[in-house]
Amino acid sequence: MDQQHLVTDQFGPAARNYLASPTHARGTDLEQLTALGRERQPARVLDLGCGAGHVSYALAPHAQVVTAYDLSAPMLTVVAEEARRRALPAIEVVEGSVENLPFADGTFDWIVTRFSAHHWTDIARALKESRRVLKAGGLFIVIDVVAPESPLLDTVLQSVELLRDASHVRDYRLSEWSALLNSVGFSIDESHDWKLDMPFASWIARMRTPELRAQAIRSIFAGAAAEVKTYFAIREDYSFQIDAAWIAARPQL
Repeated sequence: MDQQHLVTDQFGPAARNYLASPTHARGTDLEQLTALGRERQPARVLDLGCGAGHVSYALAPHAQVVTAYDLSAPMLTVVAEEARRRALPAIEVVEGSVENLPFADGTFDWIVTRFSAHHWTDIARALKESRRVLKAGGLFIVIDVVAPESPLLDTVLQSVELLRDASHVRDYRLSEWSALLNSVGFSIDESHDWKLDMPFASWIARMRTPELRAQAIRSIFAGAAAEVKTYFAIREDYSFQIDAAWIAARPQL
C-alpha cells in the first residue's frame, strides 16, 4: 500500500472524530486566523489538506470562496455536510493530493494548511505547487506540530507519532520549515510556537490506534530519559504536550 492510500485508509473512518476533536476544532490559532480573515477579507482561500474543515469554517464568513481540498473523500463529505449545516455557501470541496494541485497558476490569495503537512509524502513538491497556485503577494500560512531541534527529543516525537498513526511522515523542525520554504521561493514573514496538550486516551482513540501500538507508546514514555519526560510534560496517564507553530510566508519577488 502506498502512502496516499495509507492516509485515506487511516483518515476516512476517523473523519467525524476530527470534526469533534477539541484539538482541531478550537485553539488560539483558529481565533487568530479568524481575526486575520475578518481584517483582510481574502477573495479566494485554499484550505490545503483540510481534514474536517475547521480552517474553512473559520474563514468562509470573510472570503468569497474557500476551497476545502483533501485526499480523503470521507473527510470532504463531512466538510460539505457541515458547511451546509452552518450555512456557509462560500465553501467548495475538491478532492486531490497536495503534490498535484488541479488549479491554475496564481489562483489563490491565501493558502492555509493546518495539522496536515506532517502527512505529506513529498513536502518539497507540495510547497512548489502551493507557490505556483498562490498569487504574487499572496499569503501562505502553515499551522502544524513541530519537532524540537534536539535530536533526542525529535526521535522520541517521531517514534510515538508513527506508532499512533501509520500515515505519519514527519513533524518538521522550525529550522527545517525555514529551509524548505526558502528553497521553493517563499520568505517567512513571521512565526511563533506554543504548547498543545494531548490527553492520551482521546489522542489514541481519535486515530483508532491498535492497543499493541498504544502499549508501545506507553513503554517509550515510561522508559524515557528525564529530559524527555520533562520536555513533553509526560503525566501518569501518559498525556503529554507537544509544540505547534504558526508560520506565515509570502512568495519571494
